[in-house]
Amino acid sequence: MATPTSTTAPVKPPTDAAQEEQTSALQDDGRERAAAKVSVRDLDFFYGRAQALHKISLDVSSQIVMAFIGPSGCGKSTFLRTLNRMNDTIPGTRVEGSVQIDGQDVYAPGTDVVELRRRVGMVFQKSNPFPKSIFDNVAYGLRINKLTSGKSELNDRVEEALTNAALWPEVKDRLKASALSLSGGQQQRLCIARALAVRPEVILMDEPASALDPMATQKIEELIVELKRQFTIIIVTHNMQQAARVSDKTAFFWLGKLVEVNSTERMFTNPNEKLTEDYITGRFG
Repeated sequence: MATPTSTTAPVKPPTDAAQEEQTSALQDDGRERAAAKVSVRDLDFFYGRAQALHKISLDVSSQIVMAFIGPSGCGKSTFLRTLNRMNDTIPGTRVEGSVQIDGQDVYAPGTDVVELRRRVGMVFQKSNPFPKSIFDNVAYGLRINKLTSGKSELNDRVEEALTNAALWPEVKDRLKASALSLSGGQQQRLCIARALAVRPEVILMDEPASALDPMATQKIEELIVELKRQFTIIIVTHNMQQAARVSDKTAFFWLGKLVEVNSTERMFTNPNEKLTEDYITGRFG
């Protein structure tokens, strides 16, 4: 009886070129993570039993602007808040996975969360100046963290922060005035100055211009582009034109999952994923 002939083609070993490509990709990934300011791996996040984020892995290099885009409720802001543990204030939340800033796991036991939030500052969607003077708003973090040695250094740091926030020329002659007397756009820049005063390394911005008029929005966007010379900036935005204007890289979230990360130019002209293209072209969302 003749032995049946197998119709299954033998598995070919990878060619030298393919092996080199795989090795190069692994090396590139390793180098990217090693060089990353922020490195996240396999992050799951839960509100009670409800899972809001699924296996998020992402690297953010130093001194760039990374934009998070996606429909409402897709997990962008939740993920942003995991980076400096702002979600810790919500009862019943749980994080699994790794978030590293300069190679240090921010969820490791014994982490100084106050120090973490000094290094990783936050600017919220709605400006939230304290009912204090303009000067005292900016000086607040410096005072409670005892970051200055005297009045002269405190004054210098407040001026530095207001200058970096492009607000000093507008307020230098009324520093004792109430912060609540400022316009909406000025209040948001004041909140940015307050974050900058403690000299963070990373700045998180959750839709910082969504409540502002077009002129104020333009000033915030110009400020973001200027600030990346000194800081790593991660911004959540629903405005895709804004993401295209200010960011170097863009991450697209969908239903709690990270669909794609790419250079902003590539993301908006030739994305890798059809789901990304459908969202950017307005087919849903």
